[in-house]
Amino acid sequence: GFVSIGRVPDWLEGTLLRNGPGLFSVGDSRYNHWFDGLSLIHSFTFRNGEVWYRSKFLKSDTYRRNIKADRIVVTEFGTMVYPDPCKNIFSRFFTHLSNIIPDFTDNNLVNIIRYGEDYYAASEINYINEIEPSTLETVGRVNYRNHIALNLATAHPHYDEEGNTYNMGTAILGLGKPKYVIFKVPHDASDKSRQKPALRKLQLVCSIPFRSLMFPSYFHSFGMTQNYIVFVEQPFKLDMVKLATAYFRGVSWGSCLKYHKDETTLFHVVNRHTGKSVSTRYYGDALVTFHHINAYEDQDHLVFDLVSYKDSVLYEMFYIDHMRQDPSKVTEDNKRFSPPVCARFALPLNISQDTQRGVNLVSLPDTRARAELQDDGSVYCTPDAIFQGLELPRINYNFNTKKYRYVYGSRVDWSPHPNKIAKVDIETRTHVEWFQENCFPSEPVFVASPGATEEDDGVILSSVISPDPDIAPFMLVLDARTLEELARAEIPASVHMDLHGLFIPASGERPGGHSGDTEGTRRGTLRGH
Repeated sequence: GFVSIGRVPDWLEGTLLRNGPGLFSVGDSRYNHWFDGLSLIHSFTFRNGEVWYRSKFLKSDTYRRNIKADRIVVTEFGTMVYPDPCKNIFSRFFTHLSNIIPDFTDNNLVNIIRYGEDYYAASEINYINEIEPSTLETVGRVNYRNHIALNLATAHPHYDEEGNTYNMGTAILGLGKPKYVIFKVPHDASDKSRQKPALRKLQLVCSIPFRSLMFPSYFHSFGMTQNYIVFVEQPFKLDMVKLATAYFRGVSWGSCLKYHKDETTLFHVVNRHTGKSVSTRYYGDALVTFHHINAYEDQDHLVFDLVSYKDSVLYEMFYIDHMRQDPSKVTEDNKRFSPPVCARFALPLNISQDTQRGVNLVSLPDTRARAELQDDGSVYCTPDAIFQGLELPRINYNFNTKKYRYVYGSRVDWSPHPNKIAKVDIETRTHVEWFQENCFPSEPVFVASPGATEEDDGVILSSVISPDPDIAPFMLVLDARTLEELARAEIPASVHMDLHGLFIPASGERPGGHSGDTEGTRRGTLRGH
């Protein structure tokens, strides 16, 4: 374990599991996009004021096949792979044929999620890989399609107070009518003998048809309140014809995503207990969003906050050639990108025949969000801009689905690399920051103090890396009230820039489920072999 500088609070016991791309070339072949890199999972275990680190590559089928071939043989989001030209014409033909409906990679590099008491590495594809949180070993692969008809699913599910998991996916090809699906996995879905997947207990909550048949909306997350799920059907869409022909045209799947800036954004509201959609049609101007922040009900309104963009260039920023440029050139380049804005929408739920048209129906005192009933009965919504320049938003998850005040996140200034941690006070519209020269902090994760009643009573955890060889990677522990540093633990290993993660308390309380036995954890070696 690494003793820290400063003091890690005695009560902080548990493991922070995080996921992200960690290997960008195999043999002589390399990936084009940062989101293609092979998943490297790492964990920071807090025990008796010490921090223990380990990391391992996810042993996905993709990883094994690539390593065995000593080259990239599985197609990813931004890197299309072709069969070896040495193969005979028949096997080449069959490979081509099977690529019309792609069998997606299982390189799950985006997040760690929980179903029942099992933990999975997840991206947005139909495979997830179960992992053992205490050792980071890959247990096995699960295919959503054995349990529900879908091709894509998010890596950002929601967990309710009971520990049930809600998630959303998209059924595109060969699975009946194309649709978005919302599903639930009960908290007690895990098989005690560890033989059967938790997904066998999956329940369909509802399905929503696509607005345009050949253009499903891309979505990375969704919002949840005590009674509703809010799904943003944005005009950032997957072109199905392009996807089906991408392989033959020699382009990546990533190039099949297109932003239709002149279209509207639809907001679907579904009762998560009954599966019934609210009949009012809510819509707004075109936007692109990846991360919802929180959502709640307040005086007959559904309020939801998300990080929105005016264009879809975020994905372009992460092409590796772009990231490798001289930093000043990257900054200049990125000035043409729209900044992320924390936007608050408020949807009035009690729309009736008698509701007045052409006036703002949002009667909440603490927001400038607007909603106006149109002649055709639909409601046009405009957001309240809370804060500009925040991504990877996190909250005190005990306040998920509830009225809340604080959002933590990474400050981004014209660069794909976050360089500060920020805490935004939505009530006062002020923020505080943590910053250290030449340091890149990961997504900040909030852990509440035991018995806390105040929303910001707890700590923020972030792993920090630096391009400066004199600054070793470190785990940072901040006071969530002030963002003042409580402690840092230097990690004598190379640590990668990651995406998302999950804190599993040692007590096994929600949202973790069982944390597994973490005894015997020693410093993991990076290569994970």
